[in-house]
Amino acid sequence: MTFFLLLSACSKTGGTDPIVDPVPPLPPVPSPNVNFIRGLDLSFSPEILAAGTKFYQASQQADLLQICKDKGINTIRLRLWHSPADAHSSLREVVEFSQTLASKGFGIWLDIHYSDTWADPANQNKPAAWKNATGTILKDSIYLYTTRVMSIFKSAGISLKIVQVGNETNAGFLWNDGKVGGTYDNNWSNYALLLKEGLRAVKESDPNIKTMVHFAGIDGAEWFYNNLALQTVSYDYIGLSFYPIWHGKSLDALGTGMNNLISKFQKPIVIAETSYPFTLGWNDYTNNVLGLSNQLIPEFTASPEGQQAYTKALMDVLRKLPQQQGMGLCWWAPEWVAFKGPTATNGSSMENLTLFDFSNNGLPALTSLGSY
Repeated sequence: MTFFLLLSACSKTGGTDPIVDPVPPLPPVPSPNVNFIRGLDLSFSPEILAAGTKFYQASQQADLLQICKDKGINTIRLRLWHSPADAHSSLREVVEFSQTLASKGFGIWLDIHYSDTWADPANQNKPAAWKNATGTILKDSIYLYTTRVMSIFKSAGISLKIVQVGNETNAGFLWNDGKVGGTYDNNWSNYALLLKEGLRAVKESDPNIKTMVHFAGIDGAEWFYNNLALQTVSYDYIGLSFYPIWHGKSLDALGTGMNNLISKFQKPIVIAETSYPFTLGWNDYTNNVLGLSNQLIPEFTASPEGQQAYTKALMDVLRKLPQQQGMGLCWWAPEWVAFKGPTATNGSSMENLTLFDFSNNGLPALTSLGSY
């Protein structure tokens, strides 16, 4: 979907001879980037939809995926846990949901956590099945597991668009074998060996799949990707998380940082995770991650209009990156509404950051993300 504004000039005529306005010619309209990723992380959807949750567009009940498709979303990101405590984010659930998504024409972006639960900068625990695996055994485990995952998707008839090897791997993954930074800053070679095995398995499965290595934030990103370069790690996309509450309130600084990454590493960048509130209120009794005005970017209010303006501004930052290397944006948990009811203490901690309001109606930012 083209998101560039088409401009046209008018000329006046008088009598039989044209009169040309004394204005300079308009600059050429940039070629649209047809590969731009307009993404949503819908990893909660199987659980939310199984609970009978209804979604709406203009107050009319509609299928969640059809709403997203109609808005212009082209890519869905899904997290995969190795052996989760319940069925959610398991390989079976993710494959089955991916089949539904693929049938509706979405590209599938697989986010492999290489853990049984959440992996992020503060948590990168090995799967329990690999608890005692180290060295060559751990290296083989990541390769064989990733190969198996790729094979199962292929057997299910799903062509993956992007595969992340690790989630928010600021300090590496599969701790402590693959831990980096701080007292582990001499451990980059070990992390790289493990990372390469996951990346190798993906490309051996299908060389057309784009691989991503994911870092949370912009501060420290150049240090991280430079160390990967020193270890000759080969991957396709730089993936960045950007949440103003944690990663800074300046979109200018974000743009400058991404420009520097592109200049140094010559790789496209995707904002792999972001969100912004449409309200500071709440819709269940689960403590929210964000609820204070000092957590906002001052120019973007916690309102549907402010959320939409933030989305447009972030897309603008990506669009202005050189050589069309800003490859896209993915909103995290846009459907994680308060689906367990208004008094649930184990519901959603981010229902004010979704792209659906407290009546589960699609918000303007969803339209902007899908149509920009």
